[in-house]
Amino acid sequence: MTFQLHPRLQQDCIVLGNLPLCQVLMIKEDIGPWLILVPRIADLKEIHHMTDEQQVQFIKESSAVAQLLEDNFTPDKINIGALGNLVPQLHIHHIARFTTDCAWPGPVWGNTNGVIREQSDLLYLIEKLREKLSTLLGFKQ
Repeated sequence: MTFQLHPRLQQDCIVLGNLPLCQVLMIKEDIGPWLILVPRIADLKEIHHMTDEQQVQFIKESSAVAQLLEDNFTPDKINIGALGNLVPQLHIHHIARFTTDCAWPGPVWGNTNGVIREQSDLLYLIEKLREKLSTLLGFKQ
């Protein structure tokens, strides 16, 4: 089997590119920036189903993405989480949180207003994130 992105992630996100293991997505919603890492492994549901090498690579990529968000957006907190109740494909959220965001201090799930970013803001953020991601080892757009 080959890797395929879950339809819900395709609908809710924009693909920014690929790191060595993970596809990097950005949620279209006007909160964050909110990035998602999806290991490009067919039918993967859980982190513990990856090999040891894949798990180490995932931690490296996750840490790099969290650092990128912290360095470039100065959030009050970085939230990292994997739920997978609606989308069983393993995907890990990396969300730059601010005390001024619509869901603060609660979790984003079920607490946002569902507003999609304005097109001009969306395009600016895509360009900025791709530029910053391009400095990470192995990123390809």
